[in-house]
Amino acid sequence: MPLYNHLKEYRARFSLSQERLGELTGVSRQTISLIERGMDVPSVVLALKMANVLEAKVEDLFQYKEERHIL
Repeated sequence: MPLYNHLKEYRARFSLSQERLGELTGVSRQTISLIERGMDVPSVVLALKMANVLEAKVEDLFQYKEERHIL
């Protein structure tokens, strides 16, 4: 999946556990874990909530890198 994130690093800056970030954004700890491991993609609303809680821009937390195929 070409969506990369820095969620764990930003979460560490605020000493937030996955559980606490989940509480603050309205999702489970498991959801936060899946997103951090790149196994799930947050909705736009959830990404905005995370950015708000972590005092960051969405594009600081998540980057989309399209894979290019050269013929």
